Amino acid sequence: MVIIMRPGADRETIEQVIDKVSELGFTPHPIYGVINTVIAVIGDRTQEAMDTLGAMPGVDRVVPILRPYKLAGREVKPEPTVITLPTGVQIGGEAVVVIAGPCAVESREQFLATAQYVKEAGAQVLRGFIYKARTSPHDFQGLREEGLDLLREARALTGLPLIAEVLDTRDVEKVHEVVDIFQIGARNMQNYALLAEVGRSDRPVVLKRGLSATVEELLKAAEYVLVGGNQQVMLCERGIRTFETMTRNTLDLSAVPVLKHYSHLPVLVDPSHASGHDWLVPALAKAAIAAGADGLIVETHPNPAQALVDGPQSLNPQAFRELMGQLPAFARAAGRRM
Repeated sequence: MVIIMRPGADRETIEQVIDKVSELGFTPHPIYGVINTVIAVIGDRTQEAMDTLGAMPGVDRVVPILRPYKLAGREVKPEPTVITLPTGVQIGGEAVVVIAGPCAVESREQFLATAQYVKEAGAQVLRGFIYKARTSPHDFQGLREEGLDLLREARALTGLPLIAEVLDTRDVEKVHEVVDIFQIGARNMQNYALLAEVGRSDRPVVLKRGLSATVEELLKAAEYVLVGGNQQVMLCERGIRTFETMTRNTLDLSAVPVLKHYSHLPVLVDPSHASGHDWLVPALAKAAIAAGADGLIVETHPNPAQALVDGPQSLNPQAFRELMGQLPAFARAAGRRM
């Protein structure tokens, strides 16, 4: 259930309600919104508990939540969540944010060169993946801990916030001080131990939709992070597995407005993994903006032909710059900005 406080309810009044929720054996999750403060209550509700809480000072009403995702839904927070990064970049607001970089950090020369032209082209967040989840154990798995110093160097060089994927609960502590955003990849969308671990962290989390996951399953996965106390979750549509073979995956653009209808969380789109082809990335990126995406995740590499991971879907520097030059017009047409 959700307790909706009256506009203007002071902090002391809100804390009294929170204490009462705990006293009744529930877990409170206060969310301080622009208009109202709401308290999401996790636990098996009873009419008696709803009546008790509804009668408390400062409470406007108590509303039961019927959907399986409680904290991710708009019943709890009608207005969109906006996540602010250390540089002041906001994801979920008016601007469309571009996250860009190589699929994997391969070497100092490759990563720093990419970081430099990514920043110059106007991207706001740098990809720095040192752990790679690969289908075959014989494929390049990333530089792992050896890449931490390269992440530090790239952040110092560009000033851009960094996003990196974590594959294991132990990775979270290792990269915490270096990165600004954790990514949970498609293969780990239902790794509940890992979701709980990043839910206890203070870093924003990009949660990618699984290969064959439904939208509701994605929202339920996000719930694991939110229940841990971390409200900074971004959902990412990256293509799902279908019968189609002309593309790597099938980009489900309908998921963007559906997610934004049912959830207050920001929604990103990854046109690179969705397509598997560099020539398809610009069209899908523009379509994602039209569908309402709050940001894009784009893979780029100084020399895609020599990339150790996902070269065919990575834009070369010139193609990336051209795309960044084209996107502002599409953002303006969609009532957004870059």
